[in-house]
Amino acid sequence: MPDCQNCGAFVTKDYARVFTPNDMDEPRVCPECEDMIRDGSDVRKARSPRRS
Repeated sequence: MPDCQNCGAFVTKDYARVFTPNDMDEPRVCPECEDMIRDGSDVRKARSPRRS
C-alpha cells in the first residue's frame, strides 16, 4: 500500500496514481500534510496557508 513520503500517512492507490510521476509509487505530500507542497523534487512549507 502506498504511503506519503513526508508524513507516512496511508494514501489510496488511485491518489498515488494521479499525484505521482510514472516512475514513483508513493507521493511526496498528501492531504494530511497541512501547508506542505511539492517544490520540484523537494517538499516545502507553503508560502500561504491552505484552506480546507
